[in-house]
Amino acid sequence: MAPHRVVVLALTGLLPFELGIPHRIFGRAKDPAGAPLYEILTCALVPGPVRTDADFAVHVEHGPELLATADTVVVPASYELGPVYEEGRLTDELAAALAHVRPGTRLVSICTGGYVLAAAGFLDGRPATTHWAHAEHFQRLFPAVRVDAGVLYTDDGDVLTSAGVAAGIDLCLHIVRRDHGAAVANDVARRTVVPPHRDGGQAQFIDRPVPQPQLASTAAARAWVLDRLHEPVRLVDLARQEAMSVRTFTRRFREESGVSPGEWIVGQRVERARWLLERTDLPMEQVARETGFGTAQSLRKHVQAALGVSPTAYRRTFRATGGRGSLPSPDGPSVDAGSVH
Repeated sequence: MAPHRVVVLALTGLLPFELGIPHRIFGRAKDPAGAPLYEILTCALVPGPVRTDADFAVHVEHGPELLATADTVVVPASYELGPVYEEGRLTDELAAALAHVRPGTRLVSICTGGYVLAAAGFLDGRPATTHWAHAEHFQRLFPAVRVDAGVLYTDDGDVLTSAGVAAGIDLCLHIVRRDHGAAVANDVARRTVVPPHRDGGQAQFIDRPVPQPQLASTAAARAWVLDRLHEPVRLVDLARQEAMSVRTFTRRFREESGVSPGEWIVGQRVERARWLLERTDLPMEQVARETGFGTAQSLRKHVQAALGVSPTAYRRTFRATGGRGSLPSPDGPSVDAGSVH
């Protein structure tokens, strides 16, 4: 099969870092034989040099006609969106370019690239996000969009949006994970030297008073629990790792991760379950025990809630892309939420 084609739309005033994210993440995704899973191409409204927000331009060979060949279109951020940002409407040139996009094409935006999708009407009635600093303006300009300023990205099936800058990495890794499973996405993350999954949302990055450095970290507790995901974990035991009261630990944990300790542990357990479902033939009861969910019924409930499919369906979809191996060092979320008191 031909690789999935990703076409990146480079607009005047683009941010070079964000332009490179799709090329870096999708370009590193390989099948077990080492063949690329995606083909990544770039187009502009007019072929030739495209001005960036830096002291250089990028030369783009393809024009907007390339959008008609895309399986996925990515719109990175630009600081020169003009009427798109100011009035919520497309320019004639941009509207003509987007008219090339075929129905059913997956649409993705990074940061303020979401303004382009919203102005085109693609986000009406859908959940979406953008950089937290623009979220209020975005919602005022596009009242039909269900803006969530607290998340790193949104996934509404064929339309996905991300918050600012590095959240584009999170979203692209999520897409790889959705398309080809956790094993492929984790390999891309390792090669890119980024976490396969970041916890919490944008709230942790909004400017606010910073905790005292000597009291801020809950990293030791997180490291401690990752070795014990298969065991019941009490909140008091986590707090004891940092010599904090339960109340102080819970507050600082949420400040640092953006989620509660229970939510974080459940997420870690789901990630461990994904690894086992992809790479082993362990029966569901044993997967449940290894991940701390206890029973196959609890495993099914949490995997279904997190991934939208049952463990059996997930294994059927992604088993062929993984490979057998020893138990992983987990890099995702989870203890049963009810196990943390």
